[in-house]
Amino acid sequence: MASLVADYGLFLLFVLIAMESAGVPLPGETALVTAGVLASRGDMDIVAVIAVAATAAIVGDNVGFWIGRRGGRRLLELPGPLARHRRRVLDRGEEIFRRHGGKTVFFGRWFSGLRIASAWLAGVNRMPWGTFIVYNALGGISWAVSVGLLSYWAGHKADDVLKVVGVWGLAVALVVLGALVLVRRRRAPR
Repeated sequence: MASLVADYGLFLLFVLIAMESAGVPLPGETALVTAGVLASRGDMDIVAVIAVAATAAIVGDNVGFWIGRRGGRRLLELPGPLARHRRRVLDRGEEIFRRHGGKTVFFGRWFSGLRIASAWLAGVNRMPWGTFIVYNALGGISWAVSVGLLSYWAGHKADDVLKVVGVWGLAVALVVLGALVLVRRRRAPR
């Protein structure tokens, strides 16, 4: 397993994040979290993980931006199922990108649906590429650093917890937590 991670881990991380950022619903953020935890165990280098994740996010977002710019609007305006819904998305997207375009690209990195669609929608809504690339790079780097380091730190802490309470102690804690969540949901007013 360690050999697979060492040989293909960074490549796979790049592919998953770049494809997700370009608009393909893949587990890019999950891959970054996993790589951060693996780095905390010494199986990967956290600096390389963050650098690859940031680069993949920026490259993938640029691909998504240009796909949106070149043909995204035509695709969303095609007749057929959900045409009215797509039209509303376009109208709302134009308003959002006119008022908050840069913020949407930057903060979209931390939200699953937006991470997949924000670059594409920036292209569809004709955001200037110069503006896009600045917010995209800042967002991609900030996201890779924050998620990468948080998962790296969490990986260290998970090891510490497992050493103290063991696997069975952690399992009992998760069952108790799950039971508490279920009880609260049943008691919540509907």
